[in-house]
Amino acid sequence: MKRKTTIRKNRERRELTVERNVAMPAQLAWEGWTEPKHITKWWGPKGWTTTVYEMDVRPGGVWRYSLKAVDNSGEEAYCRAVYEEVEAPHKLVYTDTFADSEWNVVSDSEMYTTVLFEEKSEGTRISIVTRFATNEQLDNAEAMGMIEGFTDAYDRLEEYLETLMGGNETMETVISKDGTQIAYTRQGTGPALIMVSSAAADHKDASPLAEHLSANFTVYNYDRRGRGRSTDTAPYETAREVEDIEALIAAAGGQAYLFGSSSGAVLALEAANLLGDSVAKLYLYEPPFIINDSRKPVPVDYVERLNSLVEAGKRSEAVEYFASEALGIPGEYIGYMKADPSWNKMESLAHTLAYDGVIMGTTQSGNPLPSGRWNIAIPTLIMTGENSEPLFHDAARALADLLPKANTRSLAGQDHSAVIMSPDVVAKAVVDFER
Repeated sequence: MKRKTTIRKNRERRELTVERNVAMPAQLAWEGWTEPKHITKWWGPKGWTTTVYEMDVRPGGVWRYSLKAVDNSGEEAYCRAVYEEVEAPHKLVYTDTFADSEWNVVSDSEMYTTVLFEEKSEGTRISIVTRFATNEQLDNAEAMGMIEGFTDAYDRLEEYLETLMGGNETMETVISKDGTQIAYTRQGTGPALIMVSSAAADHKDASPLAEHLSANFTVYNYDRRGRGRSTDTAPYETAREVEDIEALIAAAGGQAYLFGSSSGAVLALEAANLLGDSVAKLYLYEPPFIINDSRKPVPVDYVERLNSLVEAGKRSEAVEYFASEALGIPGEYIGYMKADPSWNKMESLAHTLAYDGVIMGTTQSGNPLPSGRWNIAIPTLIMTGENSEPLFHDAARALADLLPKANTRSLAGQDHSAVIMSPDVVAKAVVDFER
């Protein structure tokens, strides 16, 4: 659903502000504005296409693009912008000018543009603030249709990013205690079961498993904060994610089961520990504890390193660091991973990778699990794949020893990818435990 566009004109400052609240996280809106593969799909008014020749999003970097009418008139406008401030994912400042086909700047066409991305509980407020050299230029821009062009661009941005976030899929929302909007799907009948996704995943990754489980449960499959259609609120704390689950449990009637995979299993553990009787059962798939020398521990400065890479705009490097240090994937295989389309999705979620690092804390240091961390006395099933690395089996046994009502189960022929690759097998293990 397209939202209202707010227009403000300040003649004293020679500024035109075109603003809209859009139903998407600020990070996703930022990526839609700063990556050529995205901006070419929506930038400009309806009936025009965009070609990006250069887009170097950093102070001093240049953005060269053209807008071409699709009505066969041959009309085409060339533009050249120079970035002055880049504060991902909150602020862009650039000087924009018209140019000829040889990229020579057209005189007296300079516009000073600030784009602000402000996270709100219902999404993101995007403000395009354009300052002109004179009020005459401001009036000319308005007369030539700048407001209509920006309004069209907002419409196209929402339509495009809506497609990226799942198309026309219907999602409901709850508001967490800190105002963050959490989006989820609901399907099936039976006891409420909330699915907690792993690192670098959103609700779509677990949709096949949710479909299988919906025959026996009312499944709440949600986007964790900062992912998909859920918004985000800084600063990050694990407790805030527990509050997100608490809000979902309230929407489910006050009590639910939790299913968590990988680091999401540890988040589910934390939620069960803090939320008491509102969590009735736990289903955990391969919590990735490193409790011995079965593999090298995660670096002590892992979270800080991830954050620094993301803040520097090095999202692919952040995913590579996650794959190498957290997943333990050898360097020679990471090149193959980058060639897979899923790498782009992981890049889009790179800003949340540190969240899972915070959740794991010191449990990937190679030391035994802390005996007093989780005081949980509810039925718990800890699943591992038969073909998974020894660390997952060691972790499952160690956790089961700490929880009085925990059972372990090895799934024949499976590995760490079973939640996505073999959802029917995982669902059957859950249902069998329920009986």
